[in-house]
Amino acid sequence: MTDREQTSFADLGKVLVIIPTYNESENIEPIVARLRAAVPDVDVLIADDNSPDGTGDIADTLAEHDPHVQVMHRAGKEGLGAAYIAGFRWGIDRGYDVLVEMDADGSHQPEQLPRLLEAVRDADLVLGSRWVPGGGAVNWPGHRKLISRGGSTYSRLMLGVDIHDVTGGFRAFRRDTLLGIGLDEVASQGYCFQVDLAWRAIRKGYRVLEVPITFIERERGNSKMSNTIVAEALWRVTAWGVGRRVGKYADEPTPALAPSKVADRAPDAARVPAAPVATDADTAGTSGATTGATPPRT
Repeated sequence: MTDREQTSFADLGKVLVIIPTYNESENIEPIVARLRAAVPDVDVLIADDNSPDGTGDIADTLAEHDPHVQVMHRAGKEGLGAAYIAGFRWGIDRGYDVLVEMDADGSHQPEQLPRLLEAVRDADLVLGSRWVPGGGAVNWPGHRKLISRGGSTYSRLMLGVDIHDVTGGFRAFRRDTLLGIGLDEVASQGYCFQVDLAWRAIRKGYRVLEVPITFIERERGNSKMSNTIVAEALWRVTAWGVGRRVGKYADEPTPALAPSKVADRAPDAARVPAAPVATDADTAGTSGATTGATPPRT
């Protein structure tokens, strides 16, 4: 299936795409239009952190004209992690089966969402990856690319997870995955939130898959990346890695490895194995690798 071909994802149940916004007035309307054109059956939740530039008002107008669009107005800027958790809870409470993270600024191409939805048919969490074969980043400053690749490499070494792009934010979760990883315990904000959720999913034994995406640097508006966000990710990942090495997570289940079934349908995807509890080795991943068995779904 190419990105331009439309297919039905009715077998997945109800799909919700969550788009956090803060000062995205120039971007929110075109990104929602592209998303609705790419996958017409999905619903959209815009989680706006009381943007002073009027993003919330634009979102309300979109919702007035499209029953597939909903808006969550939040009190203020509380961080990416808090916005997504609020969106997850909103979607879970309303019976959504698959919940997707996507940026508002166009860096995640809505036309590539079908890749994630196709893959989540046989996975519990699908990560859109810039750093697997077929993925990439366009018009991205060198220092941002260095931070992203360096952060993913550091996380792999510290946490023992075989994820090539652990900081990426274009993801599809099954409802049961979000219910099982302990959202109430997640305190991470910024892009460390992405590392946190992926690591929790792997530690719990959920099936995690990476699919290639092309990240495009925003053309309008300002990036939310800051030194504070980078610092939070560094100290949290370091603390988790130290805890892993002293056996802090040894009581969590590490499921037996099972053959991948996704590789036959999605040869450009890479399966992520369950994280070992206490090892200093970081094993490189390949397409069609093995993974942990899936916890029971309700």
